[in-house]
Amino acid sequence: MNRIRCVGSLSLGMLLLFIAGRVQALPGQSPDEAEAWIQAHPTLRPASGEKLLIRKSATPAQRFQFKASLLQVGRAAPGPTGGIIRTEEISIYDMINGVTIARLQESLRSIYGAVIYQDYVSAKVVYRYPGPATVDQAVNQKAPLLAAVQGEVRSGDRYAYWLEIVSTNGFAYLGRATVFLKKDLPKLQTELQSN
Repeated sequence: MNRIRCVGSLSLGMLLLFIAGRVQALPGQSPDEAEAWIQAHPTLRPASGEKLLIRKSATPAQRFQFKASLLQVGRAAPGPTGGIIRTEEISIYDMINGVTIARLQESLRSIYGAVIYQDYVSAKVVYRYPGPATVDQAVNQKAPLLAAVQGEVRSGDRYAYWLEIVSTNGFAYLGRATVFLKKDLPKLQTELQSN
């Protein structure tokens, strides 16, 4: 009897390990699925009471945030959300070490795993800013750029991705990587191009 119980427990444990390894919260899933994934994620390690918004702070000069949202990427827009997670955003603020595109990419890989990271890597760049015209205009007018914001939007096979870095005097201190539904890509592109 103990042998049967032991084998049953081992089988159940293996099954749970297999399922847990495959579970990911991604845009398109329910808030409950996202919450369960966030709670179990070893990198995110939410504090008591944190559900779809996780905040970590080593010092006031170093902060990390992960947010899963029902809203479309970009500016808030009225209308139904479909009751699913549409956008997930990783934000890093680091006045000590700075933030680079490579660091944002590593955060994507660390949080989402190899499959989603590979979708990002092979994704097509559909919009990049500031464009050369913006930089040339500032140089020709001998005026500084109003905002030192650099970004890129990509369209992958599964999801769309938006990486953005903010810098002052050449030092990038704030960055974010956003994973969102591909059907929301035209909305974001229109908003970015109208700025």
